[in-house]
Amino acid sequence: MLDYTGLQALAAVVREGSFERAARRLHVTPSAVSQRIKQLEERTGQVLVLRGTPCTGTEAGRRLCLHVEQVALLENELRRTNPTLMPDGHATPPTLKLAVNADSLSTWFMDAMAAFTGGGNELLDIRIDDQDHTAQRLKEGDVLAAVTASAGSIAGCNTWPLGSVRYVAASSPAFVAQHFAHGVTTEAIAHAPMMTYDRKDRLQEQWLQ
Repeated sequence: MLDYTGLQALAAVVREGSFERAARRLHVTPSAVSQRIKQLEERTGQVLVLRGTPCTGTEAGRRLCLHVEQVALLENELRRTNPTLMPDGHATPPTLKLAVNADSLSTWFMDAMAAFTGGGNELLDIRIDDQDHTAQRLKEGDVLAAVTASAGSIAGCNTWPLGSVRYVAASSPAFVAQHFAHGVTTEAIAHAPMMTYDRKDRLQEQWLQ
């Protein structure tokens, strides 16, 4: 049987990034948080937290954090549908960690997020990452759900096609006049500078190919 007091301490440290902030979140002392995680690590026989700035979870630690978050969601649903079985009306709302790419967040995702949160009390913890890398966060247990460009299935997860986003290459008239005065040729594109959103983003590279 897992120690859920220790699991809650573990999840708080990984989420907050430090023992001190986790202690404030749980309304206990940092030493109490440290002791709970130490006991949990001794019980599982594995290191669960990498102490640093910030503190992060090991692979086993992230898996346990994911488990305790799923339990919190199930308990919240039971409390909502069968309040006599879970009478504690002052329980902390569960938090869902989601990985979303920036383009989705700046377009359609905000409306979807508002519609979802409007029907319940769940909180959303949004992690922004490239659409080709959000699925990896899901596989590693860092998030509960992800918006991803990866079409493959992920073990233990359900997948739904959401649609598609059409990207159009664009530049200012001045940029065109400077770099493409004689047309958009392979040679001109090879020498023209290009704005990349971040080093993970391969969208422009794929378009050029």
